[in-house]
Amino acid sequence: MKQKKQLAVLFVLLLILVVVGYFYFDSDKPVVTTDVASAAQNPQILVDNPQLHTSAVEKARNTEYKSGGRIIFTRDLPHPQPTKADIDKAKHQRDLDLAQAAQPTPVQVSKLPVKFFGYGTVPNGTARLAFFNDGDDVYIVKEGELLMNRFRILKIGNTNLDYEEISSGLRGTAILEEQAGPPSA
Repeated sequence: MKQKKQLAVLFVLLLILVVVGYFYFDSDKPVVTTDVASAAQNPQILVDNPQLHTSAVEKARNTEYKSGGRIIFTRDLPHPQPTKADIDKAKHQRDLDLAQAAQPTPVQVSKLPVKFFGYGTVPNGTARLAFFNDGDDVYIVKEGELLMNRFRILKIGNTNLDYEEISSGLRGTAILEEQAGPPSA
């Protein structure tokens, strides 16, 4: 019984193959829609012989391309040609830009990234100490020492301190910032 089913399936598949092949190979035949007699009376030349038009071919070969400023491979229009006034204006603007670039810009020292909130001295007479606050971090630095490896503390006064930025050598001043007292009850 099993063998009979296999033979039936094989027969159906062969039948489908024959039908598909018939339509596939039958579609290659050209379909004639014009009358054969009218085609014989009005012949058309399918290939144009270039030897018949030698003067036109020579004219095309001897033509020299002259650009009108337009790039022929794009649809964009050509840029307008600058006038003498435009050129003079551009030169003047360039000279102004060069003059401004030649002037040095004033370089300013970086502001301290911490808050200077106080100062003090040790009883044995050493240099003054400055107190800095950065959130929860507190820095205590003597005169002449480095703060955060970027700033050298030069002089600690009663209301301000002088410092020097190590990378640029520029000097600046930080003002003593008063801290607000605790809230009163």
